[in-house]
Amino acid sequence: MNKTAILGSAAAMLAVLGAPAQAQFSQALDTSEQTARDTAASQGRIDQLDDQTAALLNDYRANLKQLEAARRYNESLRRNIEAQESEITRLREDIDNVEGLQRATQPLMEDMVARFGQLVDADLPFEVEDRAQRAARLSAVLDNPSMSAAQRYRLIVEAYQIENEYGRTIGAYEGTIGSGEEALTGEFLRVGRIALIFKTPDDSVLRIYDKSAGDFINLDRSYLQDVKFGLRMAKEQTAPDVFFVPVKPPAAQ
Repeated sequence: MNKTAILGSAAAMLAVLGAPAQAQFSQALDTSEQTARDTAASQGRIDQLDDQTAALLNDYRANLKQLEAARRYNESLRRNIEAQESEITRLREDIDNVEGLQRATQPLMEDMVARFGQLVDADLPFEVEDRAQRAARLSAVLDNPSMSAAQRYRLIVEAYQIENEYGRTIGAYEGTIGSGEEALTGEFLRVGRIALIFKTPDDSVLRIYDKSAGDFINLDRSYLQDVKFGLRMAKEQTAPDVFFVPVKPPAAQ
């Protein structure tokens, strides 16, 4: 039954009933309609509050995630700060020790430079000019005020590393022995630090440095082919292989 029919029925009943009954019924009908309207309004407010509550809940959950991310980020920053503070403390200790380290390393570097020159002088006389220049540069390094202690030490260590390489390699270079009219130009073969051999281009002169004599002496020509092979190997003109050189047995001091 629709609203029109209801109102028609109500009007018919009001016609039957008396005026007081009609007034009471009309008041009850108005109250019922107002209650329905209030109920609908209340339901609308409830729905609105429910939507607001859901939105607030979503915002709360999003804020919780942001809070957790911020907490973990702050924890990471805290660990980084602690590590940096430890590094600062270590660096301060190192800075405090720099002066003492410089006092200790300066005599050490002076001894290393002096012994470097002694090593070159006592060794086989190969690449004499280059090695003498290297020793002179090291002496100049110690007196150079523009260089730090670390730079000086690095150059000294590099010079020693070069000398160390001589002991486990072979080398070939051109040069001269003797002086004046007796000077001879040819090739030198250096075999580590155990042998230094000289050969002229025409193979007419073959000599080896003798420490006891302090000069080059004639080498048995049976070693000529080995010397020529060693020169080619030092120049990387042939594959590495075994060749023979004369070596004096060690003698008692």
